Amino acid sequence: MTILLIKIGDTMDTKHLIASEIQKVVPDMEQSTILSLLETPKNSSMGDLAFPAFSLAKTLRKAPQIIASDIAEQIKSDQFEKVEAVGPYVNFFLDKAAISSQVLKQVLSDGSAYATQNIGEGRNVAIDMSSPNIAKPFSIGHLRSTVIGDSLANIFDKIGYHPVKINHLGDWGKQFGMLIVAYKKWGNEEAVRAHPIDELLKLYVRINAEAETDPSVDEEAREWFRKLEANDPEATELWQWFRDESLLEFNRLYDQMNVTFDSYNGEAFYNDKMDEVLELLESKNLLVESKGAQVVNLEKYGIEHPALIKKSDGATLYITRDLAAALYRKRTYDFAKSIYVVGNEQSAHFKQLKAVLKEMDYDWSDDMTHVPFGLVTKGGAKLSTRKGNVILLEPTVAEAINRAASQIEAKNPNLADKDKVAQAVGVGAIKFYDLKTDRTNGYDFDLEAMVSFEGETGPYVQYAHARIQSILRKANFNPSNSDNYSLNDVESWEIIKLIQDFPRIIVRAADNFEPSIIAKFAINLAQCFNKYYAHTRILDEDAEISSRLALCYATATVLKESLRLLGVDAPNEM
Repeated sequence: MTILLIKIGDTMDTKHLIASEIQKVVPDMEQSTILSLLETPKNSSMGDLAFPAFSLAKTLRKAPQIIASDIAEQIKSDQFEKVEAVGPYVNFFLDKAAISSQVLKQVLSDGSAYATQNIGEGRNVAIDMSSPNIAKPFSIGHLRSTVIGDSLANIFDKIGYHPVKINHLGDWGKQFGMLIVAYKKWGNEEAVRAHPIDELLKLYVRINAEAETDPSVDEEAREWFRKLEANDPEATELWQWFRDESLLEFNRLYDQMNVTFDSYNGEAFYNDKMDEVLELLESKNLLVESKGAQVVNLEKYGIEHPALIKKSDGATLYITRDLAAALYRKRTYDFAKSIYVVGNEQSAHFKQLKAVLKEMDYDWSDDMTHVPFGLVTKGGAKLSTRKGNVILLEPTVAEAINRAASQIEAKNPNLADKDKVAQAVGVGAIKFYDLKTDRTNGYDFDLEAMVSFEGETGPYVQYAHARIQSILRKANFNPSNSDNYSLNDVESWEIIKLIQDFPRIIVRAADNFEPSIIAKFAINLAQCFNKYYAHTRILDEDAEISSRLALCYATATVLKESLRLLGVDAPNEM
């Protein structure tokens, strides 16, 4: 039998091989057309890939089942286990032994670098993510932007880009005038230093309540914000202090979540960069007066509302700041892609932002992508900081770790490093649950479901990885590059096909800015392995034991790497 070479990431993969063999029989059909028609049968007893002959019936003037039978007869079957016609389909059964040998060899030699690709060629990808507001608690609402952005950074890094993670902090605006007034009225330095976010939030809520009945409070806050804009020393000092204290608290949470950033340039950073934007817009004659305000008309882009750049009182707006940020990022990072992981409600804003940059003749605006996401609800209700209906992240993470700890205690009371493992499982559970949800959908926050070891969860995938590590320890298995590992049974074949598909899965996740593609792949691989484990005596001493262990090793490698791309740890014991 001819050894079928299937290089991972190479053009000559199984689909191309089948397409080229079919084309030899049907030369008038384009290979790209054949590729688009190939299907994966629902049941593997019907083959690994199938070609439907319907599309040839018209040109060949034969019934599809006769065409299928003719093609199957003419295909050189030494490339495959078998090729057979079933009704109008040509079913291809791939050479399990040859492909499993090639795939296992590849994973065992590459290790965690398996499926790494160089599509990005080291170019920068700027990712605007997380971006909480200073002096406000970090809630579950900020979680999505943080974990989706972090996972996308890992995915783009895997395919050869250099991610730049930017935390565009909400650290400017009239709310700081409110905070300064509140602090000067009722603030206590020690209390703020001890619990910055809690104290600042209390002050913020109290001053807002007072402003509702006393309009002079609002005016006082505006005055203090004007002072801040004019670099008044007292206002600047207080603002800096609120920012630093908030950031200390945020960073403690980020550390717990194992998320890092390359830049904390928030809204305030662009204060001195907006004049240039206004000058550029003026020089290109793009600003139009509307009711005393300065706007850019965007009707030719199908955008009904003009972009409001400058209010009638001379104040700039979010979009002015975002234009300055986009220019700064292009100049600083020369990005190949600039990604904004920001909620769905900002879609109109980003359409305007891209259109204004396009009007300014910046074609690189085409490389900017808004990556929206759905809302997290609780009991079906929308979360709101102002209304006090909020799930704070810190106590939630602590609770998830506790739940993980009690399950680990019940399953494995003698486990070393119990606390470390509970941390990996609890934090991983929250991240995974968020990331397995299609980004544009929301989900209802359910901690019990998240931390469960059963079902489509992070702990379920982590447990599959830990189970494999236990098998490998028991067998004392160390892979060898000189050994030829090969399997041809049906159960292992399902795992091999998934592992072989991993490079394509990563590219698909990057192309769609969709980490859930990797999360669903990890669930699928864990389920496939657990099925294999239930039906196969892995440690039986026979001729195939080392190949079965090599399969276990390869599966664990890919499971661990899938979890890493999602920002989730994979403990060796649970």
